[in-house]
Amino acid sequence: MSTDPAVDLPVSSDDFFLARQPILGRDQHLVAFELLFRTAGASEASVTDGAAATAAVISHASQLGMAQVVGEQVAFLNVDAVVLMSDFVRFLPTDKVILEILETVVATPALIARVLELKALGFKFALDDVIADSEQVRELIKLVDVIKIDLQGVAPGGLATLARTLKGPRQKLLAEKVETIEEFKQCLELGFEYFQGYYFARPVLLSGKKIAPSELVILQLLELVKSNADNARIEACVQRDALISLNLLRLVNTPVAGARTRIDSLGQALAVLGRDQLQRWLQILLYATPEGGVEFNAPLLQMATTRGKLLELMTRKVRPGQRESAGTGFTVGIMSLTDALFSMSMQDILDTVDVADEVRAALLERSGQFGEMLRVVELLETAQRSPELRQRLRNLNLTVRQMREIELAAFEWVNELAHEMH
Repeated sequence: MSTDPAVDLPVSSDDFFLARQPILGRDQHLVAFELLFRTAGASEASVTDGAAATAAVISHASQLGMAQVVGEQVAFLNVDAVVLMSDFVRFLPTDKVILEILETVVATPALIARVLELKALGFKFALDDVIADSEQVRELIKLVDVIKIDLQGVAPGGLATLARTLKGPRQKLLAEKVETIEEFKQCLELGFEYFQGYYFARPVLLSGKKIAPSELVILQLLELVKSNADNARIEACVQRDALISLNLLRLVNTPVAGARTRIDSLGQALAVLGRDQLQRWLQILLYATPEGGVEFNAPLLQMATTRGKLLELMTRKVRPGQRESAGTGFTVGIMSLTDALFSMSMQDILDTVDVADEVRAALLERSGQFGEMLRVVELLETAQRSPELRQRLRNLNLTVRQMREIELAAFEWVNELAHEMH
């Protein structure tokens, strides 16, 4: 087995961003994340692509716990020929990763033999960025479990034929770069099993849409908490909706909520947790299903809570000691997807809810310090190598390493919450 040249790549383990992009099943629940590593510093030009960055990261930081990053889901990880032929690919846990063979990989006899060897060790494989049928694709299809079709790269009108040609009894199709609900529905009809793209987070604006009664109750509760209403008024408001009461008690009894004893009533929750914590759990409840359930494998809720935690932790670094500001950061993050949740424009939502000026500026214009943080998070989600990302981090006085530590802490917090609410 060859010693891997990627070990010598000039990328330190502190010089990369981490992005995780959700992969959904046909029921619109999370099944996996694609993990993307992007180099961030001056050495970026000397790293050929994301897979080489992945190689360097694995070689320098093999201790990165996959469970910490993806929780109970599986990680799709880009690999090129260099990574596949390396020794250190075996640092990866076979039960937590699917190795995603990049479209640049040439199916040589040596590479095919290596893939078969890794399959025998328990690794699963996906074929990345397929846009057409070809001899190269045919060579590799037999070896993989998932075929990723890039919707934006397929010739117009060619998707149905390509899906029919590539779909096999042992291979499942994954549609990537799904940008609209219409594209999702088309792929669903064509038999795709998995979907990747931010279509679920794009607001589908419905004219005349009103916020549902149960959501209004939560918004009213948030107003009461924010205006320092007395506990009796808050309790009375919650008691009008049994599902909210039930779910709130479920949430506040999770270990990540921080309560040391079991909480059996809202009054007790208010006494033990305080207003800041109550506000956080109410914001999470906005994303409950119409039946009142809190499903953390729903992608919009995962994304919103991740944004909330990211902004809270960023605020703690940027404004140390300002506890109230950290809560505001959480609010900006979690509210940033309510337009997709409610199918209403953000302006209409903010006309219904009274929020602080800096929250409004962040949500509507991405301006101010919270707007800067929200923009950083949005850029990280898309995993772009962006000068804008580096500039905004500099504006916030945050280093790449600090940002990655914040990401890992936020992912871990959301994963724990998802596990506890399962």
